[in-house]
Amino acid sequence: MLSDSLRRGGAAVVGLAMIAALGAGMAGPAQAADPLKIRFILNWKYQGPQAWFFLADDKGYFKQAGIDIQLDQGAGSGAAVPKVASTAYDAGFGDINAITRFASKNKGRQPVAVYMIYNQTPFVIATPRAAKIMKPKQLEGMTLGAPVNDGAFKLFPAFANIAGIDAGKVSWQHMKPNLRVTMLKQGKVEGVSGYHLTVLFDALRVGMDPDRDLDFMRFADFGMDLYSNAVMVSQELLQKHPDKVKGMVGAINKAFWEVVANPEVGLDAVMRREPLLKRASEKERLMATLKHLILSPEMKKIGMGDTDPARLKRSIDIVTKAFKLERTPDPDEVFQSRFLPPMKDRMG
Repeated sequence: MLSDSLRRGGAAVVGLAMIAALGAGMAGPAQAADPLKIRFILNWKYQGPQAWFFLADDKGYFKQAGIDIQLDQGAGSGAAVPKVASTAYDAGFGDINAITRFASKNKGRQPVAVYMIYNQTPFVIATPRAAKIMKPKQLEGMTLGAPVNDGAFKLFPAFANIAGIDAGKVSWQHMKPNLRVTMLKQGKVEGVSGYHLTVLFDALRVGMDPDRDLDFMRFADFGMDLYSNAVMVSQELLQKHPDKVKGMVGAINKAFWEVVANPEVGLDAVMRREPLLKRASEKERLMATLKHLILSPEMKKIGMGDTDPARLKRSIDIVTKAFKLERTPDPDEVFQSRFLPPMKDRMG
């Protein structure tokens, strides 16, 4: 309308120049106000322990930070790392130890963890109690099962090295994640690797009593005291939009503590994403994750989202040695704390 009015006034050239100037002036603020699209890959299918991501989205915390978030289901904690490294995704939730391995060979291309969530090591080998497998050495000669992107499976060579197992004497069979415990129950594999809570709840789902039917060999009990899943970002996001990284971390942290205070609001957000889930089961999964993997003595000391520098360095050294990596990444290649909210906001 402005253009027509100016042309009708006989000042077409001047009018067009004015329009261009006005357009440029209006485009700047409008573009600056546009939210940044961030594609975020989760560690797994939609579940209770992802409640804070969904709640942050539903309550507009990402939007307040200038972010248009896209939360996609994942295919395993290890799978998130190459997805983010390739920029198929801008950010994700996955295994920090996989970042160490990737960074060793791809310095400058690796994702960087910016918010630690699973402070405790969740990795286990589950075996039938009747088999009486209590020591790692007993795994030699066995056939174990795991999804190909399972975090515990990917770390098994490291575990074997530390625990004194000849990894070449352990056979593996891969299957879809939902068939892992079913195949164990049917005797098609002699044990399975996985996250402790994932295996436990899958066992319940197929009618097993994990307390009675299974033994869990925890990696942490045999020298692998590692951090686990963290929020990670791509190099591009890290370098070009540090303000958005900080905003995303702040949004997740805010929603996390709201879920801790009232798990039901988090479960509401989960059920909006996947109405076919069993709410009671997802609540059990959420509460068990908080208790066993997140709200640890260390977290209560250093605050949610952070790592202990000495433990992080030790974890990187463990992975480097166990996998015989060609170089040891520096801690800040793997995790950076500079985007974390103030301590008072990370203590609940």
